[in-house]
Amino acid sequence: MLIIPKVYYANLNILWEDNYMKIALPSRQNLIDDHFGHCEYFTVFTVDRDSKEILSQEIISSPEGCGCKSNIAQTLSDIGVSIMLAGNMGDGAVRVLNNAGIQVIRGCSGDLKTTALKWLEGIIYDSGDSCHEHECHN
Repeated sequence: MLIIPKVYYANLNILWEDNYMKIALPSRQNLIDDHFGHCEYFTVFTVDRDSKEILSQEIISSPEGCGCKSNIAQTLSDIGVSIMLAGNMGDGAVRVLNNAGIQVIRGCSGDLKTTALKWLEGIIYDSGDSCHEHECHN
């Protein structure tokens, strides 16, 4: 039996807007990109709260340069994203996303849809790992 930390389980209740939620994933070739700040694009899934099914998918272009210094956090927040399922990112990017009202779950990898569905099932949670090597995170 998998035990999900209460902080993440509790947050599921406050992140739903009506019966829907938007989840963003930094993407490259239909996979989670290893680094948020240099992804090819962002995939945004709208999911149903009750059925935990993906209802729609949209693609958001990635800004030029480093993600933590771009307007991507506000852009995603403006369209209703409340969760970012990501591979790796620096503390600066996490802070910017959190300040825009987006909860970050790091340590994700693999196929976009599979990752989103696993998170909805409660199988994935934040690894807490941050990169510290990239110039955008100094």
